Amino acid sequence: MARPLRKVPNKVMAAVAIKCPTHMLHASPIAMSTLPPSTPPSPSTASTRTAWHSLDSATAVQRQGSHATHGLTPAEAAQRLATHGPNRLAQQGKRPVWLRLLLQFHNVLIYVMLVAAVVTAALGHWLDTGVLLGAVVINALIGFLQEGKAESSLDAIRRMLSLQATVLRGGVRTVVDAQTLVPGDVVLLASGDKVPADLRILHAKGLRANEAVLTGESLPCDKHAGAVAEDAPLGDRHGMLYSGTLVASGTATGLVVATGSATELGRISALLATVQSTTTPLLRQMARFSHWLALVIVGFVVLTFAIGVLWRGQPLAEMFMMAVALAASAIPEGLPALMTITLALGVRRMAQHKAIIRQLSAVETLGSVTVICSDKTGTLTCNEMTVQRVVTANQVYEVSGSGYRPEGGLHRSGHSATHNVALDDHPALPGITRAALLCNDAALHESDGSWVLTGDPTEGALLTLALKAGLDAPAEHARLPRTDAIPFESAHRFMATLHHEHTGQALVFVKGAPECVLDMCHAQHDRHHPAAPLDTDYWRRAANDCAARALRVLAIAVKTVPAQQQTLQFSDMQGGFTLLGLLGSMDPPRPEAMAAVAECHAAGIRVKMITGDHGETARAIGAQLGIGLGKPALTGAEIELLDDAALRHVVTDVDVFARASPEHKLRLVQALQANGEVVAMTGDGVNDAPALKRADVGVAMGKNGTEAAKDAAAMVLADDNFATLGHAVREGRGIYDNVRKFILFMLPTNGGESLIVFSAIAFGLVLPLTPAQVLWINLVTSSTLGVALAFEPTEGDVMRRRPRNPRQSLLSGLFVWRVVMVSVLMACAALGLFLWELGHGSSLETARTMAVSTVVLVEMFYLYNSRHVLHSVLSREGLLGNPKIPATIALCAVLQLAFVYTPWLQAVFGSTNLSAAEWLRVVLAGASVFAIAELEKAIQRWRMGRAAPAA
Repeated sequence: MARPLRKVPNKVMAAVAIKCPTHMLHASPIAMSTLPPSTPPSPSTASTRTAWHSLDSATAVQRQGSHATHGLTPAEAAQRLATHGPNRLAQQGKRPVWLRLLLQFHNVLIYVMLVAAVVTAALGHWLDTGVLLGAVVINALIGFLQEGKAESSLDAIRRMLSLQATVLRGGVRTVVDAQTLVPGDVVLLASGDKVPADLRILHAKGLRANEAVLTGESLPCDKHAGAVAEDAPLGDRHGMLYSGTLVASGTATGLVVATGSATELGRISALLATVQSTTTPLLRQMARFSHWLALVIVGFVVLTFAIGVLWRGQPLAEMFMMAVALAASAIPEGLPALMTITLALGVRRMAQHKAIIRQLSAVETLGSVTVICSDKTGTLTCNEMTVQRVVTANQVYEVSGSGYRPEGGLHRSGHSATHNVALDDHPALPGITRAALLCNDAALHESDGSWVLTGDPTEGALLTLALKAGLDAPAEHARLPRTDAIPFESAHRFMATLHHEHTGQALVFVKGAPECVLDMCHAQHDRHHPAAPLDTDYWRRAANDCAARALRVLAIAVKTVPAQQQTLQFSDMQGGFTLLGLLGSMDPPRPEAMAAVAECHAAGIRVKMITGDHGETARAIGAQLGIGLGKPALTGAEIELLDDAALRHVVTDVDVFARASPEHKLRLVQALQANGEVVAMTGDGVNDAPALKRADVGVAMGKNGTEAAKDAAAMVLADDNFATLGHAVREGRGIYDNVRKFILFMLPTNGGESLIVFSAIAFGLVLPLTPAQVLWINLVTSSTLGVALAFEPTEGDVMRRRPRNPRQSLLSGLFVWRVVMVSVLMACAALGLFLWELGHGSSLETARTMAVSTVVLVEMFYLYNSRHVLHSVLSREGLLGNPKIPATIALCAVLQLAFVYTPWLQAVFGSTNLSAAEWLRVVLAGASVFAIAELEKAIQRWRMGRAAPAA
């Protein structure tokens, strides 16, 4: 039945008439009439190619100038090959390796570090030069190794083309290299063949094709030679076979209508080549931060140099060296290394959760995600058909368990799943489960703890049902061996098998589309009579109810025939059957995916389902997962009617998208990004590759995903599980927290050092720190203390926060205040203690040693403050939650003690021994900064009126 026109959210009109799914075995609903096609406003949806699926086969053969039974002559094929070129995808140019390497250095902060390295080298400070250059090189190498992998996705698509093909050339069956196929060739295909080019089907027998790589449909679809509407979606073009897909069963003769770049695969490849990858939110923030910091550093150094030379009359050479030292200390050369370490640790932790990271930057980007666009099949669902409902004449049963693992059982509808029924107490169940087991060509076997199906997914679901019911498959096959069968074909929509008992009785089991099987039946099995009169209305209502739940419905019936009958004919199927019941199956949602979707919603992340499957199926699965509840789904046909501006409005309100093509998925991702969202996209097929590449984080499936999808993605889920993506988002948020904590630690410590020197110069004081001592502080703290924050565990409330605004600055107002406050506190502590020591008769060397030690001790204490932005660290978790903190403090303490007491370091840096009383004053100065910082946090929490989570 066609749907009436309905309004799409935000007053954007889109109308399409959709036919509800039919209740037949393996049948895919075909879109009925839609609105007259109009020229889409978006270039991404435009097409000028011939709609071969809308032409009958004879017209298609005539258009191609070929012959249905003879094909092209060898001469014609050679001529067309010269015209159209080989049947392969065009090679794309790649950026040279040397250029990729050079571009890693294109960063303002890197430029400042390189200039500082040149200056320190010119002055002979080789240790400082080595630290600066080491940070630059490590950062560049990491980026170089991680960049440029997406181009290989094009190669993966090329590898999907078939190597050989069987064609008719001049009426002779010939095996040729698939690259030599040309439009007009007639190709012969059988079960298991890879389709070598886009074909218009001329003849088909029992043909079914697996087109998941292009459409995302979880089950093979029926194919025939009939034409369909010109505007039919790709998944409903039943008269076509597309390059790179697989023939699941049956045989076919097809006419080549497109080769190479003109195929659907070629179109996706061309689309993928035009997609520009986006940079990550953190990298965008770091770029802005680097520009800002570079300007501040340069301005501060120039101001300090000018004040010292022009106002205070300091020696030019001494001030120049001090300016270099200040620049080197202010530059956060530890930041690239810290980011690399933090991301690498995240990669390792994600791998433990079955998330394989292909691009290092994707680790952090996951923490920024505001929308997850997920494929349905295999990600949100099990990708394993499962019988969920059994309808008999007297009772409806629900089936627990999911997938092909025979765990679960049958319980009466409305009763607890823990109360499984016994088959002996329900007379209809043994017959229906036995028929499901015997009228079946699939096989299940256990391998490495998982159950593997050989055969059709729907038949696998029936086998699992029989095993859940407690049937012994080998025993049943031995008791009722099969003697003949009528295999399933779309023309008759049923499968039948003939079995003989050893007592002499013969039975025919049939399964198929309910409307077809009902016509064969005159009776039904109920609890009172094994052959009661058939209540046709009851069964039709039951079938419609199952279909409304997006279940694929099968009817099961049985018939007794004479014992001497050894063959099965279509005439035997004309009547006399007793209906046993209906079975409703579907690819169910993963239980862990339901929890993961709920967790994402709690974290403020919108989850949208974008699938090539049918609208009714997508809506039903979405409802079970909590996606798009109470909202309409949007189909690919409706997306075609929207321009980019209208789509940007609609995509905000709609959460389920069905019958989506590669262009639709790409447009949806772009529309979300245009709205300011940070988008993660999951997928497994070639049709997903352009959207995976365009998304901020492309996530491919590791088990069932195509190589094209994996190569276009930044992350691969080894277990194809949406819940794994939820773990990755949690990890990404923790990584972003750690980067910000490091910045919050680094800027005040660097700022405090600079402020000490600047204050002394500005007020005409004796310099409390020499240039060498400034570099020592920077070297010690950057190399030890800050790195510990990379190991901070993810905070417990991280998935209860709203996603951060991707446009927000890396430094919030609170961060700027904290940087200024701690910088001033550190400068006051070190400079104040330095002046106090000089005022009480201490030597300049002792006062400077105490100033250096005070700065280092303040940074040790402040490292603990930096573990939480707002939470207090005065707790067991705050003090001991990260064991790397005390370890790095101990290492830093050893280095500082060496600075104070080692003669050769004293000679290099002008330090001297300190007494216990002097150390006590240093420790008190550091502890005072720690106490004030914790008090400021308490005031901030009080102001916010709650114990705020870490920013």
